[in-house]
Amino acid sequence: MNRIHILALCLLLLTACKKAQKETSEAAITTSKTDIVRTIINDQESFYHIDFDSYPSQDKSLPIGVFDSGTGGLTVLKAIVNYDKNQNESHQNGSDGQLDFNKETFIYLGDQANMPYGNYSSVNKVDLLNEHIIKDAQFLLGTKYYSDAGDASLNNDKQPVKALVIACNTATAYGKEYIEDFLAKANTNIKVIGVIDAGVRGTLESLAKDEDAIVGVLATAGTVASKGYRNTLLKMKDELGYTGKIEVFSQGGVGIAEAVDEDPDYYDKNLKKPRDSYKGPSLDGGIKIDRTLFDIYNFDFDDSKMLCDSEKTDDCSILQINDAKNYVRYHLVTLMEQIRQSGTQNQLKSIILGCTHYPYMTQEIRDILVELYDYKGKDGGYLYRDYMVSDIQLIDPAVDTAKELHEHLKQEALFNPNGNMDESEFYISVPNKDNQNTIIDEQGRFPYDYKYGRNAHEIQEYVKVVPFSRNNISEDILLRFEKQIPKVYELMEKFNQNSSKTGHLSSKDRIQ
Repeated sequence: MNRIHILALCLLLLTACKKAQKETSEAAITTSKTDIVRTIINDQESFYHIDFDSYPSQDKSLPIGVFDSGTGGLTVLKAIVNYDKNQNESHQNGSDGQLDFNKETFIYLGDQANMPYGNYSSVNKVDLLNEHIIKDAQFLLGTKYYSDAGDASLNNDKQPVKALVIACNTATAYGKEYIEDFLAKANTNIKVIGVIDAGVRGTLESLAKDEDAIVGVLATAGTVASKGYRNTLLKMKDELGYTGKIEVFSQGGVGIAEAVDEDPDYYDKNLKKPRDSYKGPSLDGGIKIDRTLFDIYNFDFDDSKMLCDSEKTDDCSILQINDAKNYVRYHLVTLMEQIRQSGTQNQLKSIILGCTHYPYMTQEIRDILVELYDYKGKDGGYLYRDYMVSDIQLIDPAVDTAKELHEHLKQEALFNPNGNMDESEFYISVPNKDNQNTIIDEQGRFPYDYKYGRNAHEIQEYVKVVPFSRNNISEDILLRFEKQIPKVYELMEKFNQNSSKTGHLSSKDRIQ
């Protein structure tokens, strides 16, 4: 064999070796990308990678991260930013007229593109749900965001966070331990606070130690399926020495959160007649509207708040709910029917608002409970008074979440001495149109079948995370924020108007 042949053979072998090394390397990366946790920790080439070896977890000046599947978690942030139960200098108990977190900044994320989280368990996609939850945590722990949904390039100047608040009941039920395990693998001690333990503590504090009671849980279908509230309440009841008989009745509030966040599969104010894509309670299907309970539901049919295929409501063969308060009516009646038909001797004394969207509907819930307390059956007797007290306590876990956050910052000496709440930031996820694998409907959203048909372990950027603006929050929702969570709305305005991260926004797109 001459020298030229030998050289050619060597080059061929070298090329084959390099190809094999490349394929091995690519295979290793592909393998690592089958698990979001390993990807974040180990894959330095991944969009999601975070260098935890240099993570500044004890930096007091860092913001606090708060996330939810949508905008409902802003009710938790409301409770936190308005919290005043302690002395600001000493952090001892006792209000001093100053907000306890006034020197803390917050970064809020609403994973609007992938909401509602409560539906993933019903389609056996808890692994996909947990992947979304880890990505939420990754965003808050990381530094990346997009200025606008149309941007191809990203920014890398967001601060990481010093604590994580899961302002979502479903994410707490399914993902809190998963996030804690992820952080343990990353060798970081960042605190994770969820709303379920806080809500249970608040519920028990509303009862005497020897009191018999029914506790209602109004939550997403996913949270109810997890039995997170039920199991935590019964466990904590024994641990804290409650001796009364406490029964738990749960109702999955399908459609309430979705209507609040204007998910078109559950609510569309522009509709005049039923549509095929509807996913809420109906006369047929898995979640039934019971014709025999029409008088008790007392649905409001005005302004297309109920969609019927007949001009006469009694003749509907298709009936769809198209209003947040009507969803509340359906689920409260269904809850009371559960209790009435159970044969219990107890009365409903409190309801845990087990979804962060539900505090937006607090007044509506109270009004409907009064209606049900006063409702008389055909025999002239009160139908539900044996099963409910006249003044049912509505338990919002958000206040107890604020309490737990304060206790953590105090214990770890993590209060920011020089920060400013006005510098808080607000982000929302939108479908990533630059990802060729994503399917987006004409409204710019993920269709239901695609949203819940995706598979976990196919690590990719389904969404882009961008600042809140009028481009991604509707006018009706902003008006609700301004009325019901005014302090948080004020912080949103300041972020939109003053932050360099929103400098791309035109004046008409800013929240103001």
